[in-house]
Amino acid sequence: MKIDDLYQSVTLSIIADLEAGVPVWVQPWKTKKRTSLGLLPANLATGRTYSGINIPVLWQAAKSAGYADHAWMTFQQALALDAHVRKGEKGTHIVFTKKLLVKGDDDDDNARQISMLRGYTVFNVSQIDGLPTKLATPEEVTCPTEDDIDRFIAATKAEIRHGGSRACFVPALDIIQLPALSAFVNIESYYATKLHELGHWSGHDSRLNRDLKNRFGTKAYAAEELIAELTSAFLCAHLGINGELRHASYIDNWIALLKEDNRAIFTAASKASQAADFLRSFTAEVRTVEE
Repeated sequence: MKIDDLYQSVTLSIIADLEAGVPVWVQPWKTKKRTSLGLLPANLATGRTYSGINIPVLWQAAKSAGYADHAWMTFQQALALDAHVRKGEKGTHIVFTKKLLVKGDDDDDNARQISMLRGYTVFNVSQIDGLPTKLATPEEVTCPTEDDIDRFIAATKAEIRHGGSRACFVPALDIIQLPALSAFVNIESYYATKLHELGHWSGHDSRLNRDLKNRFGTKAYAAEELIAELTSAFLCAHLGINGELRHASYIDNWIALLKEDNRAIFTAASKASQAADFLRSFTAEVRTVEE
């Protein structure tokens, strides 16, 4: 599949989910654990988790097909393990970033490196026969305790205050404001919201310095909310939290953004992976990337 076709295909499928009110990143991880980073999609052959847009793409593929596992590999990787993709099975198209060195007009002194997306195909472990037993059988999920999640969040040293009726990040004061725990439906929704606000916190100019105005213009606010939403989803999958994400009030804005820009979800997912990795870095739980 050509990259332009992949942009359009992924964007249209996510728009369809948004219009149906069921974003693919809302609790897609009720399956089997494959890596030390919880229920993020991983390459079974390398043990590395996927990043960026590949996460929602593979979540969506698993959800649509009813796969009970978020482990994947290429056709050749299966063969290398003396296994094989079953005849007639269709793969899932994902992307990787290829670094290219572009020389200047005069000499190498003006050379610069650019990134280009390339597509390839992976298959779910459920589509593959003959895998070694230790690879074909997923681990049992060990759910983190509330203490584990609290330690993860506390390690960031973000200033988090409670009170009022709004959940928000205030850049001018560099603080996160949350309603009291009792205002949430359950503890999982409280944690999901806290991780959403930490997603915003990560983009502060003293940290990742995430300025979206040049990329998204008047849609920068919608894009930032989408990044925070995906960051929360990625971390909820990592930490095993089944909390309700804060998607409902933003769906119309996200649909408008994606209909206008079929690369927006790719940018948002990439920046969400960056934010999630930044937040993991405080506990030395940085993801090993599979691209």
